[in-house]
Amino acid sequence: MFITKKLLLATAFAAATLGSVGTTWAKDLAIGLAVANLQADFFNQIKQSVEAEGTAKGVKVITVDAQGNSSTQVSQIEDLITRQIDVLIYIPAGATAAGVPVRAAKAAGIPVIAVDRNAPDAPGDTFIASDSVAGAKTLAEYVGKVTEGKGRIAILQGQLGTTPENDRAKGFQEGLKAFPGLEVVAEQPAEWAQDKGFAVAQDLLQRDPNITVFFGRADAMALGAAQAVKVGNLDHNVVVVGFDGDVAGLKAVQSGVLNATMTQQTQKMGRLAVASAIDLKAGKTVPKEQLLETVLTTKDNVAPFLLQHP
Repeated sequence: MFITKKLLLATAFAAATLGSVGTTWAKDLAIGLAVANLQADFFNQIKQSVEAEGTAKGVKVITVDAQGNSSTQVSQIEDLITRQIDVLIYIPAGATAAGVPVRAAKAAGIPVIAVDRNAPDAPGDTFIASDSVAGAKTLAEYVGKVTEGKGRIAILQGQLGTTPENDRAKGFQEGLKAFPGLEVVAEQPAEWAQDKGFAVAQDLLQRDPNITVFFGRADAMALGAAQAVKVGNLDHNVVVVGFDGDVAGLKAVQSGVLNATMTQQTQKMGRLAVASAIDLKAGKTVPKEQLLETVLTTKDNVAPFLLQHP
């Protein structure tokens, strides 16, 4: 609970600080916000935060939704460039062709702020995301603790090749090194989706009914796995953990459907993206990477995040 209160205080301070850095000329700024998929609560929260911060600063925000399609996103960003946006806030829809919009924007002299995902072949001028490596390591350590270091783990992967998938894989693997009795017996993509998470988890349980842990690398997939466990009529307990701290995931932690998740600071990401856009356009130096803390969230400390998402 101490960590939670500390984070909420830091979030409130950051909001007040970012709210004080606006400049008069920023009111003429036009930001293009290219979102991967607004059907996902995580991306929706970032969108809402960017638009709210834009309104507070008097900045124009033009939002486009790729609906998970990389080709659609490339076309949308080309259109934003022709509309003469000043800065692009970019959440890639996938690993495929992720660098194309960055190169196009930079060719037009438009700074790029990559959020959550960064194109390795064409990174943004700054990258804002959660420290998913550290977060996933913490989650693995939690799993080791609640299972007493023994069990069979099945992992539901997100989009292969994307930054969060790669980082969460790395961190979780690092965390498991301290628990040799925990064995990863299956890894399979479920594309960040709850319905696919359910289908994949159900198939994995049919092949290996002795699975004792599911790690969905996003809350939606974890919720699908929890549903598969529920209908599976297993003769043993299964620990199910997620990552994101989506509203649905937080409610599932509160009700006991999920054992834990890692809560990301989505609202702060949006505010930081707008502040970075203003600074970049003003010619100020912005860090190449801006990683935010995630918080291990269980039934014991979930309530504050449901009242106010960081």
